[in-house]
Amino acid sequence: MTDFLPSPHVARTLLIGLGQGEPDDEAARRLFARHTWSCLAEPGDGVAGRIVAALGPEEALAAVSAEKAPLAALRAAGITATQWQQARDRWRPRLLAQPVRSALESARHSGLSMLVPEHRQWPAALTDLGDHAPFLLWVRGDLGVLTGLTPSAALVGARAATSYGEHMAMELSADLVGRGVAIVSGAAYGIDGAAHRAALSAGGRTVALLAGGADRSYPRGHSDLIRQIAESGAVLSEVPCGSAPTKWRFLQRNRLIAALADATVVVEAGWRSGSLNTAAHAAALGRPLGAVPGPVTSAASAGCHRILREFDGRCITNADEVIELLGGPHPTLFDLASSASGDEHTDDLTRIADAMSFRAWRETTEIARRSGLAPAEVAALLGLLSLEGTVVRGESGWRRTRPAQQVG
Repeated sequence: MTDFLPSPHVARTLLIGLGQGEPDDEAARRLFARHTWSCLAEPGDGVAGRIVAALGPEEALAAVSAEKAPLAALRAAGITATQWQQARDRWRPRLLAQPVRSALESARHSGLSMLVPEHRQWPAALTDLGDHAPFLLWVRGDLGVLTGLTPSAALVGARAATSYGEHMAMELSADLVGRGVAIVSGAAYGIDGAAHRAALSAGGRTVALLAGGADRSYPRGHSDLIRQIAESGAVLSEVPCGSAPTKWRFLQRNRLIAALADATVVVEAGWRSGSLNTAAHAAALGRPLGAVPGPVTSAASAGCHRILREFDGRCITNADEVIELLGGPHPTLFDLASSASGDEHTDDLTRIADAMSFRAWRETTEIARRSGLAPAEVAALLGLLSLEGTVVRGESGWRRTRPAQQVG
């Protein structure tokens, strides 16, 4: 087991169809080594992250196989001899060629793409995780979505959500995507699912991070939802295809949700909810953190109240407050219209704003009917607002929106 890596030719063959194009010999072995590390180490393994950073994925892999410890590299990485031995004991049982190669074949069969830190579409926000950053991501869906995740908000919460919690998640999600904010969550039952569904229904961008392999839809009851997310956004996982979603992997998956989003909002959570783990990661990363309050008598909101009290979270009651959490927005013509008085032009804009929705598409004639303005006047003002980016036209009419650059 002196050199676990295959020859460059074999590595290139194994990587065919995984979105890597035609890598040269060096790149092919590096990519295979990164994949191997994702098979050996559990998510968030800091010792693995430090040794790979110190030696590179290929040399670090060779060190696992070698009998002699790379003492100089261990000292440089701040890894003790005991830590190294314990880590090797964890990794070596998984250093088997067949499972590592089978995971690549499963990824190809499932139509997944391999995304590594060297790739131009790698989400830069994940580098904030340092030694605990993922070695790679498996992507089901559109890689391009990952370069458009600013601004973004993570909406997370309890699986056993109440009707109040699901209602708040859907309202926040739909309003936020209408303003150009992408929604990040974990595709679980309850709050996560409500946030994803509302984002999809409103035609927005949403990304799901899974605790198991991206080739598997988990939970099974959300198979169709996960498929829809992949069709218009992206489904991500850092673990190899076929991996089961264990409790540890759920907890570590939460660090990716917190890191990937510009802000995290816990919509509903019990006192010991796993969503508090996501909140803790967000706080540790210095990401803005908010929570939606609930009735003080509701155990389902006890975790949210805990965030507000112990994590210095911001109280979130509507999408405007999430926008504030993200650091925006800049004034628009609609905003100026609402604060102006006595100006016929801005008064008309206010009437159009009142007649439009962030979610529902409305025809020009319907906006005219609701606003009390002539259709020709409405059409002219809609054209002006379209140039600014505060409204958008679709097949079913017009809808209010706020461009992404207005947040942050």
